[in-house]
Parts: sequence; structure tokens; C-alpha cells
Amino acid sequence: MTKGTWEQDLEYLSYVGELLQEPAVQKLAQYEQHHATTRLDHCISVSYTSYLIAKKMHLNAKATARAGLLHDLFYYDWRTTKFDRGTHAWIHPRIAVRNAEKITTLTPLEKDIIIKHMWGATVQPPKYLEGWIVTTVDKYSASTEYTGHLLDKITTIFKQRLNFAKVSK
Repeated sequence: MTKGTWEQDLEYLSYVGELLQEPAVQKLAQYEQHHATTRLDHCISVSYTSYLIAKKMHLNAKATARAGLLHDLFYYDWRTTKFDRGTHAWIHPRIAVRNAEKITTLTPLEKDIIIKHMWGATVQPPKYLEGWIVTTVDKYSASTEYTGHLLDKITTIFKQRLNFAKVSK
């Protein structure tokens, strides 16, 4: 996604602009999501991409944009925090809904999208097409964010070995 595209989309901003101003949402910038990405950047990416797909499909683009932005509204390091009553995949969507409800009123569609966005790692599939969109875009975004990190790591190792080979000659 080209940087700034979402920032220039007035329709999208009419749906999520107030949410983006919320300190609870801005706080996500403090959390690393997938190595080189903050949780806020990840949520915006999922939200905007999902919104574009929903809009193209003549679905509820507003609910998709809002739920996409709020789907990971939690404040802990998911790689290290452990829970007694379930996995991060099951618990964090419920925490996200609770946190979202502190700053906005969620529709039943938005709640379903957020709660079920971890389908695949959890057993309950999304009820609505909008939920399938956010779920799929979330998985795609997470994969590309993580593999981008791995590609950078592999490239660095490769360059180091090439430089070592040149120095050794």
C-alpha cells in the first residue's frame, strides 16, 4: 500500500477519522506487531485494505473499516503474555471488543468481525462477508509483515557472507 493513500481517502476518513484521534487507538503505535511494524500501522493497513475490498464488493465498507482498525485493540506483547483461560488468538479479540466499546458504540456486525478475525487459529468462522474480508486481509498483512522481516534478515546474512568471502580472498 502506498504511504498516504488512506490519509487522502475522505470517505475512509469519515468512517475512522474520529477513532484514529482516540488516545486508546494511538497507543497502539507503542507496540511492535510483526518485527518492523507497529500494531497501529498493522491495524490501519488491515482496515484500509479491507475497506477497499468491501467497498468494491458493495458491502458495509464503514463497519469493515472500523472493525479492521479496532481488531487488535489490546495492550500487551502477544509473544510473551500467557493466559490461563485460552490462547492469545481466542482472548485478544474479546479484549479488543471491550476496549473498543470504551471509545465507541459497536454494531453487531463490527463486534462479529473483531471477535472472529482470528478464525483459523480459533474455531468460530465469521458470520458475515465483511468478517471474512478482515480475517483474510489480517492473515495476509501479518504474513507479509513477518516475511518482510525474514527477507531483510536473510539479505543481511547473505551480504555479510559475500563480504566475508571477498575479504577472505
